[in-house]
Amino acid sequence: MVRSLLPLTVLILVIVGVTTLRQNPADPVREVDPGPSISLAAERAGYPLLVPQGLPDGWRPTSVRTDAVDGAAGDPVTLEIGWLTPAEQYAGFVISDRRDADPLDDVLADATDAGTTQIGGVTWDRRTTERGETALTRTEGPVTLLITGSAPDEELAALAAAVAPYRAP
Repeated sequence: MVRSLLPLTVLILVIVGVTTLRQNPADPVREVDPGPSISLAAERAGYPLLVPQGLPDGWRPTSVRTDAVDGAAGDPVTLEIGWLTPAEQYAGFVISDRRDADPLDDVLADATDAGTTQIGGVTWDRRTTERGETALTRTEGPVTLLITGSAPDEELAALAAAVAPYRAP
């Protein structure tokens, strides 16, 4: 029995060791590449996809999700991207042509209106979320864009200013 458990134990220790060596204790943030998800969403969306582009150094993408994986061209598409900002806060972006999309509803359901703001020549609606965070929203036809997070308003505005029509690389 010991001879059969020994190789299994060694294999587990090797896996744990490799995983430990790959982690950086000084910087535990795991960056992701949002490119493939953005490309897929752009292919499947029935609307011109708008996404933040050309963010300055220090913006680190940490999450990306899209429901375009299971859809066909023209189906409703929701794309979410999250960043760790230069101030080491969270900033999130959502675009969807489904008004009842969970990421939009989760943030906006109990948000209160706080006026409008001009960013890069575009009017965004300002809201304050139930958590006290700023939410910037705008609509383009049937599409809703949302920017929110714990990041300071200046960084949320920088993210909003970076929103532009997606162009495939």
